[in-house]
Amino acid sequence: MSQALYQDVIDACNRCASACDHCTAACLEEDNLAMMATCIRLDIQCAAICRLLALYLHHDSQFIPGVATLCRTVCQNCAEECAQHAHEHCQACADACQACARACEVLAA
Repeated sequence: MSQALYQDVIDACNRCASACDHCTAACLEEDNLAMMATCIRLDIQCAAICRLLALYLHHDSQFIPGVATLCRTVCQNCAEECAQHAHEHCQACADACQACARACEVLAA
């Protein structure tokens, strides 16, 4: 796998993790916190797996395909949840998650 391809995925992972962090913080400020609980949980999990995949890519780990598969799944789930909320931060997060899930396709097992 070329470093250029890895860099594209690393960038997508970093953008997604950042969007998830922002969404988490913004969701915690929403009036109906209970309604946002699943979104917040998925944001936290998605940011974590994106950062893990970026780290594994930097180290050219043998576990990249498995982690990329998991990252794609978590990103897809987070995107689906965020897309259900009209908040701008949720919509931006959904877009970043979808882009990351697509980027993971080339690496997934």
